[in-house]
Amino acid sequence: MKKILLIGNPNVGKSVIFSRLTGVNVIASNYPGTTVEFTKGYMRLGDEKTEIIDVPGTYGLDPNSKAEEVAVQMLKDGDLVINVVDSTNLERNLNLTLQLLKDRIPVIIALNLWDEAKHIGIHIDVKKLERILGVPVIPTCAITGEGIRRLVSQFFNAKAGTIHYEEDKRWEKVGEIIGQVQRVVHRHHTFLDSLEDASIKPVTGIPIALLIISATFTVIRFIGESLISYIFEPIFENLWAPLIMRLSNLLGNQGFIHDILIGKLVQGKIDFFESLGLLTTGLFVPFAAVLPYVFAFYLVLSFLEDSGYLPRLAVLVDNVMHKLGLHGLAIIPMMLGLGCNVPGAMATRVLETKRERFISATLMAISVPCMAQIAIIVGLIGRFGAKGMGTVFGTLFIVWIVLGILLNKIMKGESPEIFVEIPPYRLPYLGALLKKLWMRTKGFLRQAIPYVLLGVFFVNVLYSLGIIEFVSKLTAPIVTGILGLPKEAVGALIIGFLRKDVAVGMLLPLGLNLSQIIVASVVLAMYFPCVATFAVLIKELGIKDMLKSALIMIISALVVGGLLNLILSS
Repeated sequence: MKKILLIGNPNVGKSVIFSRLTGVNVIASNYPGTTVEFTKGYMRLGDEKTEIIDVPGTYGLDPNSKAEEVAVQMLKDGDLVINVVDSTNLERNLNLTLQLLKDRIPVIIALNLWDEAKHIGIHIDVKKLERILGVPVIPTCAITGEGIRRLVSQFFNAKAGTIHYEEDKRWEKVGEIIGQVQRVVHRHHTFLDSLEDASIKPVTGIPIALLIISATFTVIRFIGESLISYIFEPIFENLWAPLIMRLSNLLGNQGFIHDILIGKLVQGKIDFFESLGLLTTGLFVPFAAVLPYVFAFYLVLSFLEDSGYLPRLAVLVDNVMHKLGLHGLAIIPMMLGLGCNVPGAMATRVLETKRERFISATLMAISVPCMAQIAIIVGLIGRFGAKGMGTVFGTLFIVWIVLGILLNKIMKGESPEIFVEIPPYRLPYLGALLKKLWMRTKGFLRQAIPYVLLGVFFVNVLYSLGIIEFVSKLTAPIVTGILGLPKEAVGALIIGFLRKDVAVGMLLPLGLNLSQIIVASVVLAMYFPCVATFAVLIKELGIKDMLKSALIMIISALVVGGLLNLILSS
């Protein structure tokens, strides 16, 4: 099987070309021995099934990060390289191109964003560029599909380049090529140009960011609540509940097997939040209570990514992030963490130093609840309005700021300056956006359902064996004394390690008052990551640093929870 690698700088449209070449059945995998993720899919090339791999973005073959190391390693296994080049920034992109050609790798160049280059007054002599480099050069506009058919037709014509240059004069050679093939003409600023400039400058950028973030969560809530109200709840209440009641009657409405599968009946009926059975709460929470919000979040996040806004947000928050020992790109793990902490933890690899990755991962695990947990917290405390939700999320934000400042002062080292390419605003390609949405949603379900079912089963067994009651008594001085919670809340704290959204949902039947709900929600968010995030953080940070991070989480949760209890109960 032929293996084709898509290689290029970040933000040049590789993922859109990948979506054009492959179908819906794509696979996201970690490169062996690392946590760096890449995507692969397949296409038919004549009678042959061909593997297409979207390699992590890299600026050159002298790697400065783990992702770039993986990109260089993957080059050894490819039969053909499609070097995706940004036509609007030819000078920067040719640095990688020349390195690929010097290594005598069969290459085709996809001169992407061709339409954007014409819009901004950049004219490139493609035929002359082909002659200089000695390989096929195909202008493409991946969003519209322009040039993709011709790109595929050139696969059999790929060859190693004929260009020669001295390594220490590579940039000089790039400049020489630019002078021969590129011509830039004057043009007037468009509305999008003005918007791009405005979204970077603090005076205008901060209001724009607040507006976008506000609109983002309004859209997420609208889509999530609509899916729950009109699709998922009716399915569970009208179709699934009657079937489960029949099974309950067959099992005699009680007993160990009944408690495990169905849980406790509430006033003779199924309550999908309170029953705590594998077939009730175990399925309702991930599918009906959480999936709608996660789906909505990833839809909006994918749009923001592909439109070109996230790099601008990173630049905008860079000064604030430096106060926390990070730089602006750390906003990306935080944003991803709002959807699910697992990809958020994996995204810390975009940061350059071990110190930054530790601070970012710790802050995310403590102060950034995933969308699943947020959905349950909103359901639990939403009836109290801004007073309840504002206190919970306001506390987590303050902890994020204060803890970041403390870690920055305590941990030795510096935060490097931000280095990120800012692409022009673009209308996202629907096919690539939907493919990304499908992969992320599928990944969430694959991670969520096993842990939710395991969590519900685990807590039921602990209840049946009396272990939770024993632990409740043992930890009563902390849970009831410092945190002001009933001893029954220990069950939620235990299950929180497996799945935090289930843990928060377990607080519902305890009849907590507003102060207790606030304390419990904040402590559950802070005290420890779920087991899936914990496993990823061990890979990202190592066992030693993960233990340090876990200790910070537990101490922070107890201190903040104790202070909240003291303030709210006084």
